[in-house]
Amino acid sequence: PWSQAVAGFVHSLSRPGKATVLGRRWKVQAPQAALANGTMAHAFELDNVRQPGAGVHPGATAFLPALAIAEEKRADGKALLTAFVAGCEVMSRIGVAAGNSLEKRGFHAPGLTGTFGGIAGSYSGGLLEFSRCQEGAMVKRLHLGKAAEGGVTAALLAQRGFAGPESVLEGKFGFLKAFSDAPLFDALTDRLGRNFETMNTCIKRFACHINAHAPIEALQKLKREHRFAPTDIEQIVVAGIEKLVTHHAIYQPKDLMMAQYSIPFCVALALCDDPREPKAFDERKIRDRKMISLSRLVRLQVDPEIEKKGWDRAARVTVRLKDGSRLSALVIHFKGTPKNPLSPAELEDKVARLTRGLISARGRARLFEAVDRLERLDRASSLTSLLRGGA
Repeated sequence: PWSQAVAGFVHSLSRPGKATVLGRRWKVQAPQAALANGTMAHAFELDNVRQPGAGVHPGATAFLPALAIAEEKRADGKALLTAFVAGCEVMSRIGVAAGNSLEKRGFHAPGLTGTFGGIAGSYSGGLLEFSRCQEGAMVKRLHLGKAAEGGVTAALLAQRGFAGPESVLEGKFGFLKAFSDAPLFDALTDRLGRNFETMNTCIKRFACHINAHAPIEALQKLKREHRFAPTDIEQIVVAGIEKLVTHHAIYQPKDLMMAQYSIPFCVALALCDDPREPKAFDERKIRDRKMISLSRLVRLQVDPEIEKKGWDRAARVTVRLKDGSRLSALVIHFKGTPKNPLSPAELEDKVARLTRGLISARGRARLFEAVDRLERLDRASSLTSLLRGGA
């Protein structure tokens, strides 16, 4: 519903243009396409992120704005790919340099880092209060669309000679000192041109917050090996970084976004359903008594070893069964991380699950072919033509 709302808003207000709104037959101006597409990409917790974490979602806030501009400027695939790599470097390095304090202060990090260039520093914004509110949590989906729109707007202004502060990052009142408690200025240029941030991209398998992925995988491993049923469980302890406890201990989510942000809910869902299937994350499950009961069996705590060794997004799951058995599994690099990447077949499976009924099997095959040869496409629009309604 939130994607429909933003796409409808864009369609009603924007002038016709050359940039595609995904899944639609009409086109709009590039900033508005970036707003709609960035929101939709983040709309169901399935967009990619940086690993280790730095509050960066490169697909929604780097690739999609670049795609909108590439269509508008009739750029080729190589230019699009180059722009994405450059954008990914900028936003990721800024995210790393800001450290962990962005979200500790209450900012939703990708809403801040996702716009970046000089002018775009003034577009940064997004608060984490959605994780604590009684209603209105769907605003989280908007943050990445807003960042994507801000980045495109800033780029178009810069092209017209509009200037931003050259010290927007490191200045006394610049981004890092304004938003971070302990900025790491050296991280902005550390091994620049040698280590590429695109290689740190993590692709999600499950439609939930990235911090729930290791707990889900650990639980699935235990369930597969020991074949217990949900009714056999007395308690589940999920241990990891401090953020699990401070941000994700949501036991009574009020809406689907908060449910996807809740580790107790996501763990309960993994016991009853296939979390790879987007439709498994259903609004009705929030009120399901079985799900509520299972969620209450989950306890979250900080794991000293995970914190000490800096195993970002790792989790140790311990299941205590009613017969007294105690089962434990540690997942450090869950499936989809750079050190444990998805195979081509697993990527195709994800695309098929997401586009079932929207893109034909033949259309998906053409889409994969276009992505594989992106740097050789004469026009970026060869890719977007496969992502419109009825493809």
